[in-house]
Amino acid sequence: MGALDYLSNFCTVTSTRGKRKPMQTVEIKVKMDCDGCERRVKNAVKNMKGVRTVEVNRKQHRVIVSGFVDPNKVLKRVKSTGKRAEFWPYIPYNLVQHPYVSQAYDKKAPAGFVRNVAQAVPMPNATEERITYLFSDDNPNACSVM
Repeated sequence: MGALDYLSNFCTVTSTRGKRKPMQTVEIKVKMDCDGCERRVKNAVKNMKGVRTVEVNRKQHRVIVSGFVDPNKVLKRVKSTGKRAEFWPYIPYNLVQHPYVSQAYDKKAPAGFVRNVAQAVPMPNATEERITYLFSDDNPNACSVM
């Protein structure tokens, strides 16, 4: 078997084309009212080069595209259908430190989501989160003195 593996290395075709785009998941907010709108958006994105999966959630007005694609090209393709589209502006409610900061709470947001704004998400080096986690019941190494 070792000889076959060695010889197969000489027979493989290597491509000199540019680098392949990284695998990404692109979430887009698109206003869709009917089955026709949903089908039109899905077909426009599905035929793009590098797309692996397309999920459409009409209730949330959300399109999730996974594959080796450029997010700006996906957005441009969705806009070419005549629909108003933008990148998904929401993040899950449970990932936000202060969900009721001005501009974060949005009545139009789907259930369980708030708008992604800088004031709602804590800074990565915030000490408040680390201190509260030190004395948590979920942390088995929290307080060994007790």
